[in-house]
Amino acid sequence: MIRVRQGRPDEAATLTALALRSKAHWGYDDAFLAACRDELTLDPADVAARRTAVAERDGGILGFTTLEGPPPRGVLGMMFVEPDAIGQGVGRLLFTHVRQQARRLGFTVLTIDSDPNAEPFYTAMGAVRVGAVPSGSIPGRVLPLLELALG
Repeated sequence: MIRVRQGRPDEAATLTALALRSKAHWGYDDAFLAACRDELTLDPADVAARRTAVAERDGGILGFTTLEGPPPRGVLGMMFVEPDAIGQGVGRLLFTHVRQQARRLGFTVLTIDSDPNAEPFYTAMGAVRVGAVPSGSIPGRVLPLLELALG
Protein backbone atom coordinates (compact mmCIF):
# COMPACT_ATOMS: atom_id res chain seq x y z
CA MET A 1 0.00 0.00 0.00
CA ILE A 2 1.21 3.50 -0.83
CA ARG A 3 0.90 6.15 1.84
CA VAL A 4 1.55 9.89 1.77
CA ARG A 5 3.30 11.56 4.65
CA GLN A 6 5.13 14.77 5.45
CA GLY A 7 8.69 14.93 4.13
CA ARG A 8 11.61 15.11 6.55
CA PRO A 9 14.63 17.44 6.34
CA ASP A 10 17.03 14.47 6.33
CA GLU A 11 15.43 13.32 3.05
CA ALA A 12 16.42 16.43 1.06
CA ALA A 13 19.30 14.76 -0.81
CA THR A 14 17.21 11.64 -1.54
CA LEU A 15 14.35 13.78 -2.90
CA THR A 16 16.74 15.84 -5.03
CA ALA A 17 18.18 12.66 -6.57
CA LEU A 18 14.65 11.38 -7.20
CA ALA A 19 13.71 14.66 -8.94
CA LEU A 20 16.72 14.38 -11.25
CA ARG A 21 15.94 10.72 -12.09
CA SER A 22 12.32 11.61 -12.76
CA LYS A 23 13.29 14.53 -15.01
CA ALA A 24 15.72 12.26 -16.90
CA HIS A 25 12.84 9.87 -17.60
CA TRP A 26 11.72 12.25 -20.36
CA GLY A 27 14.94 11.78 -22.30
CA TYR A 28 16.70 14.99 -21.35
CA ASP A 29 20.47 14.85 -21.84
CA ASP A 30 23.16 15.32 -19.18
CA ALA A 31 23.72 18.99 -20.09
CA PHE A 32 20.01 19.75 -19.68
CA LEU A 33 19.88 17.94 -16.33
CA ALA A 34 23.00 19.77 -15.13
CA ALA A 35 21.32 23.08 -16.01
CA CYS A 36 18.25 22.05 -13.98
CA ARG A 37 20.16 20.76 -10.96
CA ASP A 38 19.92 23.94 -8.85
CA GLU A 39 16.20 24.33 -9.52
CA LEU A 40 15.58 20.67 -8.65
CA THR A 41 17.65 20.70 -5.45
CA LEU A 42 15.95 20.65 -2.06
CA ASP A 43 17.89 21.78 0.99
CA PRO A 44 16.92 20.33 4.38
CA ALA A 45 15.25 23.65 5.35
CA ASP A 46 13.23 23.60 2.10
CA VAL A 47 11.47 20.36 2.99
CA ALA A 48 9.29 21.92 5.69
CA ALA A 49 9.16 25.43 4.22
CA ARG A 50 7.87 24.08 0.91
CA ARG A 51 5.31 21.76 2.57
CA THR A 52 6.85 18.63 1.07
CA ALA A 53 4.73 15.49 0.94
CA VAL A 54 6.27 12.10 0.21
CA ALA A 55 4.65 8.97 -1.21
CA GLU A 56 6.15 5.75 0.08
CA ARG A 57 5.58 2.02 -0.03
CA ASP A 58 7.31 -0.38 2.35
CA GLY A 59 9.66 2.41 3.48
CA GLY A 60 10.78 3.25 -0.06
CA ILE A 61 10.11 6.72 -1.45
CA LEU A 62 8.14 6.63 -4.71
CA GLY A 63 7.62 10.35 -5.26
CA PHE A 64 7.08 13.74 -3.70
CA THR A 65 5.38 17.07 -4.18
CA THR A 66 5.59 20.56 -2.71
CA LEU A 67 2.89 23.13 -1.92
CA GLU A 68 4.37 26.60 -1.83
CA GLY A 69 3.38 30.16 -1.05
CA PRO A 70 0.74 31.74 1.17
CA PRO A 71 -3.01 31.35 0.64
CA PRO A 72 -5.14 32.11 -1.24
CA ARG A 73 -2.93 31.61 -4.37
CA GLY A 74 -0.24 28.97 -4.10
CA VAL A 75 2.11 26.98 -6.25
CA LEU A 76 2.45 23.28 -6.86
CA GLY A 77 6.21 23.74 -6.98
CA MET A 78 7.67 20.28 -7.47
CA MET A 79 6.11 16.94 -8.26
CA PHE A 80 8.26 13.99 -9.18
CA VAL A 81 7.74 10.22 -9.29
CA GLU A 82 10.38 7.49 -9.48
CA PRO A 83 10.59 6.43 -13.14
CA ASP A 84 9.81 2.78 -12.37
CA ALA A 85 6.70 3.86 -10.41
CA ILE A 86 5.25 6.08 -13.17
CA GLY A 87 1.85 4.78 -14.21
CA GLN A 88 1.13 3.13 -10.84
CA GLY A 89 -1.06 5.92 -9.46
CA VAL A 90 1.65 7.62 -7.39
CA GLY A 91 1.29 10.94 -9.21
CA ARG A 92 -2.50 10.87 -8.89
CA LEU A 93 -2.20 10.09 -5.16
CA LEU A 94 0.28 12.94 -4.60
CA PHE A 95 -1.78 15.36 -6.66
CA THR A 96 -4.95 14.48 -4.74
CA HIS A 97 -3.08 14.91 -1.46
CA VAL A 98 -1.70 18.35 -2.36
CA ARG A 99 -5.11 19.51 -3.63
CA GLN A 100 -6.77 18.46 -0.35
CA GLN A 101 -3.99 20.02 1.73
CA ALA A 102 -4.26 23.27 -0.24
CA ARG A 103 -8.01 23.44 0.34
CA ARG A 104 -7.57 22.82 4.09
CA LEU A 105 -5.01 25.64 4.28
CA GLY A 106 -7.28 28.12 2.50
CA PHE A 107 -5.84 28.12 -1.00
CA THR A 108 -8.31 28.82 -3.82
CA VAL A 109 -5.93 28.49 -6.79
CA LEU A 110 -2.67 26.67 -7.44
CA THR A 111 -0.38 27.54 -10.31
CA ILE A 112 1.92 25.01 -11.93
CA ASP A 113 4.96 25.78 -14.10
CA SER A 114 4.79 22.45 -15.89
CA ASP A 115 7.35 20.47 -17.77
CA PRO A 116 5.81 20.08 -21.24
CA ASN A 117 5.84 16.29 -20.78
CA ALA A 118 3.81 16.56 -17.56
CA GLU A 119 1.17 18.95 -18.91
CA PRO A 120 -1.18 16.14 -20.07
CA PHE A 121 -1.15 14.66 -16.55
CA TYR A 122 -1.97 17.99 -14.92
CA THR A 123 -4.76 18.78 -17.39
CA ALA A 124 -6.21 15.30 -16.83
CA MET A 125 -6.24 16.16 -13.12
CA GLY A 126 -8.24 19.34 -13.78
CA ALA A 127 -5.61 22.03 -14.30
CA VAL A 128 -6.07 24.45 -17.21
CA ARG A 129 -3.35 26.06 -19.31
CA VAL A 130 -3.47 29.83 -18.81
CA GLY A 131 -0.22 30.89 -20.46
CA ALA A 132 3.51 30.27 -20.51
CA VAL A 133 6.47 31.18 -18.30
CA PRO A 134 10.22 31.22 -18.89
CA SER A 135 12.16 28.26 -17.54
CA GLY A 136 14.11 28.97 -14.38
CA SER A 137 16.94 26.75 -15.64
CA ILE A 138 17.20 26.90 -19.43
CA PRO A 139 17.51 30.34 -21.07
CA GLY A 140 15.02 30.72 -23.92
CA ARG A 141 12.93 27.72 -22.88
CA VAL A 142 9.25 28.35 -22.19
CA LEU A 143 7.07 26.18 -19.95
CA PRO A 144 3.30 25.77 -19.84
CA LEU A 145 1.68 27.78 -17.05
CA LEU A 146 -1.31 25.96 -15.59
CA GLU A 147 -3.88 26.83 -12.94
CA LEU A 148 -5.94 24.57 -10.76
CA ALA A 149 -9.07 26.11 -9.22
CA LEU A 150 -9.78 24.65 -5.79
CA GLY A 151 -13.28 26.05 -5.31
